[in-house]
Amino acid sequence: MNPPDPELLAAAKAAFANAYAPYSHFRVGAALRTPGGQVHAGANVENASYGLGRCAEQSAVQSMASSGGREFSAVLVYSEASPPASPCGACRQVLFEFAPEAQVTCVNHLGEVVEGQVKDFLPHGFRLEHGEG
Repeated sequence: MNPPDPELLAAAKAAFANAYAPYSHFRVGAALRTPGGQVHAGANVENASYGLGRCAEQSAVQSMASSGGREFSAVLVYSEASPPASPCGACRQVLFEFAPEAQVTCVNHLGEVVEGQVKDFLPHGFRLEHGEG
């Protein structure tokens, strides 16, 4: 097991600090790196209409996609859960859409780490054939 990427860890921790979780009080930060080296971070953002909330991983992917990115090579998820929180089912599919081979590292404040590839976290994920536009 490799130590967490320090740049991704710092970005995920910074996003974690900005999480908006007044209902669950469960904050999560995520950061991903594109093949070009750009880092995009996101935090979970809850809403009184629970289904409208967004997870940290989705926020990071939305930041990447809004900046023109279409793939990432690594994502780090930071929480204070033990063991470290892993992406939920919806996030696993969102991550799979963009990068099934990407490295996933889940880490917590105690330094515990769980890692694998996106496809390991969602073994039967799917992608539809599509064109941009």
